[in-house]
Amino acid sequence: MADQVIDGSDRILGRIGSHVAKELLNGNNVMLVNAEKISISGRPEMLYAKYKRLVELKDKANPEHSPYWSRRSDLFVKRVIRGMLPYKKPRGKEAYKRLKVYIGVPEGLKKGMHKVDSKKPGELYQKSLTVEELTQRLGYNK
Repeated sequence: MADQVIDGSDRILGRIGSHVAKELLNGNNVMLVNAEKISISGRPEMLYAKYKRLVELKDKANPEHSPYWSRRSDLFVKRVIRGMLPYKKPRGKEAYKRLKVYIGVPEGLKKGMHKVDSKKPGELYQKSLTVEELTQRLGYNK
């Protein structure tokens, strides 16, 4: 099982997430750094409204049974990648355990980082929003 350190800065969340999910399902350990600098493509006001609705979902009968979306950047990205895995099956749970997501770059991981080959947010024909900006608007304060 190989360890991969992927730099998420200046990349699109869906594209990098699908690449990471595929690597996890192939049995590799993946460490994703700079999670707060990953971009989400789309109109910022629409993205904010969508994720605000998800964060505030509550079950009337028992609010503790509601789905949980974190407001912290690294946990937010990890939850998005979880949605790309067959999480309810044993294979998906094992793959999810091999994923580590970090805000910034830890000291020990600076050497072997590589970027995923995909389009940058500036190459798209639509606006984008970074995960850090979105999570701050959702209420996360460092």
